[in-house]
Amino acid sequence: MTAASILIVFGAYTLTLFILGYVTSRKSDDEAFYLGSRSSKWYLVAYGMVGASLSGVTFISVPGYVGSSSFSYMVLVFGYLAGYIVIANVLLPVYYKLKLTSIYSYLNQRFGMASHKTGSAYFILSRLIGASFRVYIVVNVLYLFVFQHWGVPFEAVVVLFVTLILLYSIRGGIKTIVITDTLQTTFMLIAIITSVVLLSASWSGGVREMATEIMQSDYSKMFYFTEWKDRNFFLKLFFSGMFITIVMTGLDQDMMQKNLSCRTYRESRKNMYWMSAMLIPVNFLVLFLGASLFLYAEKQGIAIPVMTDDLFPTITLTVLGGIAGITFLLGLIAAAYSSADGTLTALTTSFTIDILRLPDKKTLTPQRRTHYRRLVHIGFTLLVIGAIMLFGAINDKAVIEKLFDIAGYTYGPLLGMFAFGLFTRLKVRDHIVPIIAVLSPVLAYLTKYLWETWVEGYHVGFEILIINGLITFMLLLAITRWKK
Repeated sequence: MTAASILIVFGAYTLTLFILGYVTSRKSDDEAFYLGSRSSKWYLVAYGMVGASLSGVTFISVPGYVGSSSFSYMVLVFGYLAGYIVIANVLLPVYYKLKLTSIYSYLNQRFGMASHKTGSAYFILSRLIGASFRVYIVVNVLYLFVFQHWGVPFEAVVVLFVTLILLYSIRGGIKTIVITDTLQTTFMLIAIITSVVLLSASWSGGVREMATEIMQSDYSKMFYFTEWKDRNFFLKLFFSGMFITIVMTGLDQDMMQKNLSCRTYRESRKNMYWMSAMLIPVNFLVLFLGASLFLYAEKQGIAIPVMTDDLFPTITLTVLGGIAGITFLLGLIAAAYSSADGTLTALTTSFTIDILRLPDKKTLTPQRRTHYRRLVHIGFTLLVIGAIMLFGAINDKAVIEKLFDIAGYTYGPLLGMFAFGLFTRLKVRDHIVPIIAVLSPVLAYLTKYLWETWVEGYHVGFEILIINGLITFMLLLAITRWKK
């Protein structure tokens, strides 16, 4: 692909987002920014959330993940489905009953202001690190395969991307994002399907023969039953997927804000069921693409990159031709936008409602509250830019993934706090909750270290969330304050 054609693709997609942003943000107020005036169509939210759930990490990394773990990722996805059922039937009814804008307001009503701000602070930290990491992965691929050849600095690419996201989302907020997410989901799916079809051309029998070869290969292995210490052991993956979904969707303002923009709980639950059902074939398709990429590379004598994340972009941009390159770029750009626009809106919502408590300041005019909310939006944009640049400066995947792991630890206290609030009727000493929230991840890390030391060959992975949440729950039980 030429530099001009890449620039045209990027410009056309971005212009489309700006047009959608302008149309959806007309006459928008704070209610539209935070919750889309609770008028979002459930089927649009469901479809758009498929793309938001995939993110740039799934789009880039999961196809490469097939090389080491085959189709075992699907067991994690089945766990997601169980997690979505819990969200739809346990968490969403509470959020709608209390008419929440920020889901962390629940902690205030259940425990007190210290718990409320602690929950919000952990979300802000988790999302800031996690979303920046996801955007970094996508922007870095664009930089290496596209902008670097033009002599454009990595920092300039980061500033350009995140600033564009700021400009189209700052007015409409969630009302805009519900619409733009549908576009982003569409282009990610087009990129995946087009790549599979073009890859199948190297098989005489087309997609059918390619599918048969994949199913007969080791890449199609999905269930690992024998070795419980293995990171791909099916029970570990299933329950990890379940709790990852409960925490990173059900207790995450970014994902829940879209659900809460639906008119009623019934519509929101319908959205959750349909979205979770769609994720199963979509994730299977991503894994199918990954296996086809590895088999294609073997057939064509293409060396597998040391970083398997690079396999998908390498083949689509340098081997398959213009159509594959264009659709891949559109999917990649969509993944970058999708990873950041909802995050910026959710961070702004949580900070203005949970930390600044702007809606409670009745002395401020609506115009003044909107002004402060936009300043917060700009502030988080700068923080995201800074975090992505930090990842670029580190330029060490092992170190960056450690930082991403830290964000995973911060979701554990949220799991424990919400579980304690929902499944007990006990009160706690609210002022001690922040101390527990800091102590729990430390104790979880020590538990992980001791477990891996005592049980040879065992590696604690995603299940650290469960351990962390359980420790938080038990510590909250220890500071129970009984009603008189």
